[in-house]
Amino acid sequence: MSAAQEPPAQWHRVLTLLADVSLFIGTRAIWTQAASHRPAVAAVISVCYASILVCGVLALVVRRARSLARLDVVVLVTAVVLALCAWAMNHGGSDEAVLTTQAAKELVAGHHVYGHPWPWLFTKGIALTTTFNGGYDFTYGYPPLAPLLTAPLLWLGHGGAPATAVSTGALIVGTVVLWRMLPVQWRSAATMACLGFGFLPTYGREGYPAITALALLIPVVVRWPRTGYGGRLGAAGAARAVCLGAACAAQQLPWFLAPFLLAGIYAVRRGELGGRAAALVVLRIAGLAATVWLLINTYFIVSEPGTWISGIALPLIQGATLHGQGLVGVSLYFTNGSDRLDWYAHASLLLAAALLALLVLFMRRLGPAATVLPWCAFFLATRSQDGYYLMMTPLWLAAAITAPPSEFARAWQPRPRLLTGRHRRPALVATAALLLAPALVSAVLAVTGKPPLRMEVASVRRASASAVSRLTLRVTNTEDSALEPHFMLTVGQGLKQYWTILRGPSTLPAHGTARYELRPPAGRFTLPGPHARLRLRAFTPTPQTLSSMDLHLVADLADVQARQRG
Repeated sequence: MSAAQEPPAQWHRVLTLLADVSLFIGTRAIWTQAASHRPAVAAVISVCYASILVCGVLALVVRRARSLARLDVVVLVTAVVLALCAWAMNHGGSDEAVLTTQAAKELVAGHHVYGHPWPWLFTKGIALTTTFNGGYDFTYGYPPLAPLLTAPLLWLGHGGAPATAVSTGALIVGTVVLWRMLPVQWRSAATMACLGFGFLPTYGREGYPAITALALLIPVVVRWPRTGYGGRLGAAGAARAVCLGAACAAQQLPWFLAPFLLAGIYAVRRGELGGRAAALVVLRIAGLAATVWLLINTYFIVSEPGTWISGIALPLIQGATLHGQGLVGVSLYFTNGSDRLDWYAHASLLLAAALLALLVLFMRRLGPAATVLPWCAFFLATRSQDGYYLMMTPLWLAAAITAPPSEFARAWQPRPRLLTGRHRRPALVATAALLLAPALVSAVLAVTGKPPLRMEVASVRRASASAVSRLTLRVTNTEDSALEPHFMLTVGQGLKQYWTILRGPSTLPAHGTARYELRPPAGRFTLPGPHARLRLRAFTPTPQTLSSMDLHLVADLADVQARQRG
């Protein structure tokens, strides 16, 4: 019996079925929206529902491996159609989409892309990035590949639609590439990871440049330990290097992955070829990637060198306030703040360096996780939103399938004299602990900091029973240095717009006390219901600190219920 006529493995059936079932996630919401506004799209989605049901039956009853492989194609096509339907209904995009589209417009018009604020883009529904200095970041802060790809699609419409088309298209192309590059039995895993759970298509519809970077990283990561095998890059190795350079020109996240991949390639090739040949392989990869990166950036380097370098480094230097699901949540939600917030950034960088060093020391053990390790550092960062992990998860899948532990069995691992001999294991454990200790100490310092400002509510002026128009505070600086406070009120998670300081010093002297009269951004602040957590927050830029306190300005419940009924 030929391989094509053999019955499929049961795990292959289950994987196809899981990919098929994953297409239900989020589909009903899109269908409901389409049924009210675009019936043709709703009809297409209904056909996709039928396809999901039929595929579910066939995944359990087909008798040949070839038939199941063909069914994997149908599941993939269904997923692609659903992703396109979702984009057709929701393509306005997020702040990243509107910024990328505006950057493309400025590029087409011959204007500078970097360093120019566009505050008019941030209308209702577009998120603002708050900074410690009491302002907002309205500028474009990513490498230029996304605007370059968006420019030809500006005819698609207003808002962020052109940018969302690029990112959604990149996700679909990346999914098909990953599907094609994986072994036949594993292909439905690509459909499920990229399009099935709903979160990556959502990021695509929001226009994140990181999705374009992800699509470019997929061919880099698939079978990445084989790159440079035998000391030759070949066409496949050169293509991987080109994609790596292009990914680094699309968004900053690949900057953190590249050192881990290059270190892994060097270790694997050194185990095969020796140190010099391995170094030459890595240099060729890095040189080709750097050349592609420079070619994409050349126009901007020549036309606006100063603003270009600060623009592409913006996420690292902009001083954005705390945000995310990582360790910063301790200072945001579980304590009243910290006067050592800078140590979150130190901890993140130190952890990234430590993980890279551990990868080099324990390549045979940690090599299969090289595509996961870089993102662990973001858990300690000041901006630790889960998107940094979620958007790169297809790379985890690609590595799990195509870079198994056997690929690293002969990888080179440095072993200085102190790490060999009779006490080798304790020495290695101690070395790992020493590498991780600076990051852990920095994280502890950040978490255990105390709020530098002591705040008391002096008076509240209400515009109505459920709205505040003025808030007067008595603020004391408990630090030994002057601080420049900026205030906001938040409800639940996340941060809002800063309140305007009508009266009070811009800088509060060390151990000084002052009264601040604050006005809400819109002139009035509607109070939440009685069970919501309302917090007053004060950020300072130098040093970066946060002071918080719970407020109990609860709206009258009857008034809240009346507004809800209205």
